[in-house]
Amino acid sequence: MRDMLHTRVENCSIERSLAVLGEKWTLLVLREAFNGVRRFADLQAGTGAPRQVLSARLSRLVEEGLLRKTPYQEPGQRQRDEYRLTEKGLDLYPILIALMHWGDRYVADPEGPSVVITHRGCGAPVDLRLHCADGHEVAGPREATALPGPGLRSPA
Repeated sequence: MRDMLHTRVENCSIERSLAVLGEKWTLLVLREAFNGVRRFADLQAGTGAPRQVLSARLSRLVEEGLLRKTPYQEPGQRQRDEYRLTEKGLDLYPILIALMHWGDRYVADPEGPSVVITHRGCGAPVDLRLHCADGHEVAGPREATALPGPGLRSPA
């Protein structure tokens, strides 16, 4: 992106994404949601987030349209909400997998990663790769070029 832009981009998609996602508890809540965890107490146990922090994160993720609330009621208990991923939330799966793969490579224990994601259909490990629209694999940033997009706005 350095070659493309020599000034700050006013409407950078990375910056805007970080405004929604760029906080540890948010990503841990999403990790749990992708693992099928839906209820507040289970989310709290899985993330270790303090109650108030988790409540605020869940509210923000619902507000941003990444999670939706679904009411449920256990017999003899009051009605509560479960949190389920929306289509917008599901679209974050590759980002969490990429983050996990980076962590597996650079910060995992010497014994290896704590979790391995496999394809449910065949059992092979899930791999994440970049491809251009014509199907060519893009091995890294030296094989990509950032160009101005149709919505580019720079501060005056």
